[in-house]
Amino acid sequence: MKKVLIITYYWPPAGGPGVQRWLQFSKHLPEFGVQPTVYKPKNPSYPIKDFSLEVSPGIKVIEKSIFEPYALAGLLSKSNSKTISSGIIKSKKKQSWTERLMLYIRGNFFIPDARAFWVKPSILFLKDYIKNHEIETIITTGPPHSLHLIGLGLKDIYPDLQWIADFRDPWTTIGYHSALKLTEKSKQKHLALEKDVLNSADQLITTSFQTKSEFEGKTDTPIEVITNGYEEMSVDAELSENFTVSHIGSLLNDRNPKVLWEVLGELIDENLVFKDFFELKLIGKISESVLESARSYGLKNFISQVGYLNHKDAVESQRSSQLLLLIEIDKPETRGIIPGKLFEYLASKRPILAIGPEEWDVDKVIQETNSGECFTYNEKVRLKAYIEKSFEAYLNGKLKSKTKNIEQFSRKNLTKKLAELIK
Repeated sequence: MKKVLIITYYWPPAGGPGVQRWLQFSKHLPEFGVQPTVYKPKNPSYPIKDFSLEVSPGIKVIEKSIFEPYALAGLLSKSNSKTISSGIIKSKKKQSWTERLMLYIRGNFFIPDARAFWVKPSILFLKDYIKNHEIETIITTGPPHSLHLIGLGLKDIYPDLQWIADFRDPWTTIGYHSALKLTEKSKQKHLALEKDVLNSADQLITTSFQTKSEFEGKTDTPIEVITNGYEEMSVDAELSENFTVSHIGSLLNDRNPKVLWEVLGELIDENLVFKDFFELKLIGKISESVLESARSYGLKNFISQVGYLNHKDAVESQRSSQLLLLIEIDKPETRGIIPGKLFEYLASKRPILAIGPEEWDVDKVIQETNSGECFTYNEKVRLKAYIEKSFEAYLNGKLKSKTKNIEQFSRKNLTKKLAELIK
């Protein structure tokens, strides 16, 4: 078998979407003649943990201690440290002085991110491991993009080593980047590091078509799109008796679909039957400003705020919901974000209601799979008509998904594509 070393920050017991991609790829790679070894931090500071996740037997895992600045930041403000590390950043007007200070320090003293202190120790540790175990290929996955700097250092030591850099999200155009209070010098350093990584890797992988297009304007390195996907799971879930519209995952401050709250508020006022059956289910970490916004449109008594669920329970909630919400920030730089939960939504076989920026890559996937409808933030009339139509179908027992062509997004099929790149 061909040996590959996967360098990742997120690994069980880490929770959230970041861990799923390489946890599942590592499971399926041996089926395609690739034997993975996973390198991860020994004492990471994960904002979310999920102890239900299982590592496939036979996967070798090696680790080295990491210094986590977020642990020190927690001494200053534990709650702020946890929310910032989760990607939830308050608007400028609502930031306390500790939050502003922490953002400035995070953006300008830890470049490219707070895991930068793991880079040099990892290079020193892995250079011997690669030589002693005859590793031919390494894969770095980010964010955190510090892990790509580990790949950069190892490539410098072993020029013939195949290096594949996997970008689950873009680097300098990622949504929260502009909120980090970067100085001009820090911005230029980010761009320089990004350029070094893009030009030094042998192969780039992106999870979206827009990110591939962005990188094509920055490098001649080959780029392949391998989206996130879904894992076949046997989960029994009874469909909700209510007209449950569910969002699974984090809702950050800017991920606030006021047009949806407005439409739902109007339907509650206009339709007594809708009012009796409607339930808005929010599963995961929800920004207080998003909750305030939804409540301002009269939704307070209709919101079920569940909090974080482990992966299996989250999948069960997806499959029991009448409609599944997918929300993205309304900015041009988010057009290339295809959330991992989209593919688990596809596997749930429930209709998807997506709201995001114009020319969003998600729209392409939803149309190709006939799995729901995608709306921009300016399409209130069409959005309201879709929810009314869905509710009418629900009342008649006919709200069903017509999803098709999703097999291409199974983790096993995506891993086959990955294995071909490795070989």
